Amino acid sequence: MKKHLNFKITRKQQLPAGYYILEAALADGKLPEGILPGQFVEIKTPANATMLRRPISIHFADYTRNSISLLIRTVGKGTEAICALGEGDSLDILLPLGNGFTTDLPKGSTAVLVGGGVGTAPLLYLASILAGKGVEVKMVYGARTARELVVADAFRPYCHVEITTDDGTAGTPGRVTDSRIFREELGSATIVQCCGPAPMMKAVAKACREAGAECEVSLENMMACGLGACLCCVEKTVKGNVCVCTEGPVFNIKQLTW
Repeated sequence: MKKHLNFKITRKQQLPAGYYILEAALADGKLPEGILPGQFVEIKTPANATMLRRPISIHFADYTRNSISLLIRTVGKGTEAICALGEGDSLDILLPLGNGFTTDLPKGSTAVLVGGGVGTAPLLYLASILAGKGVEVKMVYGARTARELVVADAFRPYCHVEITTDDGTAGTPGRVTDSRIFREELGSATIVQCCGPAPMMKAVAKACREAGAECEVSLENMMACGLGACLCCVEKTVKGNVCVCTEGPVFNIKQLTW
């Protein structure tokens, strides 16, 4: 059930390349039950910096701390206003929104997670959930340059991580599809689950289709309202045009017309 709740920022961490991690806890009440990896929140921008809320992926949900973590990159007035807040400041949040990644995988199965840029945000919670169910999780983390590998270490408690960079400054030079994990696991993995820039996700989807591999992608269309009212995030699918915010953001690639 979607809830409109007030959070307080309990931790703010500034990272390189314009990234921030905000941990926000509820002062009263409890987190909605059943938050899924891949779901997102809509945040009201401070002092109405923007007319519409800003959609942000849930980076992690911690029910013991009654908190969520958000990985945000400042790319405009809305995200800049949110990341200018400090510890103790309030956030007006609507959550949880959308549909998440598949997590009901059998123990001993293998999931290959592929993330790039801020698209790595929902994959951390996914990795923790899958690892807790006994799924073997392998992560391919892609970035343009080493400086943008801002949360790579956070994944290591849950999975093996392979890094790729476009400029070769860290890990395997090239794209995520050039990684050893992706090439070797593609034919045998139970599922590939991906989030990142659209060209990266389309390349992953193409490789998975050719290999006959199950694949889910989390689309990053602009979701201005999060409720399917504004029609900003419409995506063409095999069943026609749908709102990503309500039907996604996670889709099996069989549903897409890419």
